[in-house]
Amino acid sequence: MGPFYLTLMAVLLSGVAARDQVTIAALTRSQGQRFGVLALSLTVGVLTSAAAAYAASEVLAILPPPARPILAAIAVGLAGLESLVLSPRENPREPTHSLGALVIVLVAHQLIDAARFTLFGLAVGTGAPLAAGLGGALAALLLAGAAWMWPQAFIATGIRVARRVVGAALLFAALIMFLGFRGIL
Repeated sequence: MGPFYLTLMAVLLSGVAARDQVTIAALTRSQGQRFGVLALSLTVGVLTSAAAAYAASEVLAILPPPARPILAAIAVGLAGLESLVLSPRENPREPTHSLGALVIVLVAHQLIDAARFTLFGLAVGTGAPLAAGLGGALAALLLAGAAWMWPQAFIATGIRVARRVVGAALLFAALIMFLGFRGIL
């Protein structure tokens, strides 16, 4: 169960104040707590987590074991870069109340976000895509639920600073992973 808990914690940290979370929070602030927004956010989070875990299982089937830690370090490093470089808007504009448009936006955000990169990297690095996928899916549920329950928390600048700190920590972790594999550390 190590990969489950490791991925759960890592995805929770890397997903805080992400673009999808800020979008859910902004929509909830402007439209109120619509159940449809929550249901779709939870569904999309689970599906994108499953897609990341599936991609990891496919990569594990063809990637030689010595290369797995390197790919894991690269994925965690990309998660850190995404957290540092791509910051969500202060208050994203929502031109429509369409739940279909929300699904498209959430899928676009989540397919290349830090949380899914982290899940993919840990699934490859641990060699346990099912356990990592379950941990990532639970984290996605918690992150979407938090954005829907407490939308005002995502206005604060402190949470954006926390996202940057987590991004730097992910980059540092990727560097340590890479140097450890290479035998330098």
